[in-house]
Amino acid sequence: MIVFDLKCGQAHVFEAWFGSSTDYEDQRARGLLKCPLCGDKDVGKAVMAPRLGSSVVEAEPQVPVASSPAPEMKAMLAAMAQLQARMLEKSEWVGRRFADEARAIHLGEREAGTIHGEATPAEAKALAEEGVGVLPLPFPVIPPDQRN
Repeated sequence: MIVFDLKCGQAHVFEAWFGSSTDYEDQRARGLLKCPLCGDKDVGKAVMAPRLGSSVVEAEPQVPVASSPAPEMKAMLAAMAQLQARMLEKSEWVGRRFADEARAIHLGEREAGTIHGEATPAEAKALAEEGVGVLPLPFPVIPPDQRN
């Protein structure tokens, strides 16, 4: 596994793990990378600070290792996806009306409750600037009317 700092066109920097540099390049070429904060697909590697050794000569650098990180990573991601699904069971899908509905809740014009839906990066930014608490979901959501 390799970790890269990535940066989107909106200047959000985030960390992403890949099986190899080739996996990163492949996913980027296929347009599979997107910013978890704003959804921007203009993503590239961010400048990373080099690892500088101390002035003391080290015999051999120590690196953390695991015998099989892939199954643990898959299990962790599956658990996170299940948690999101359980959370969304108690949330109302509002689709493209998300920005308007979230703003209405914030202003007291709509009964408070948990909602989820779709917003453009610009809408999400505007909501955040207005003090409306919104968070991007870590995993894609299939709208109820598109489920089998």
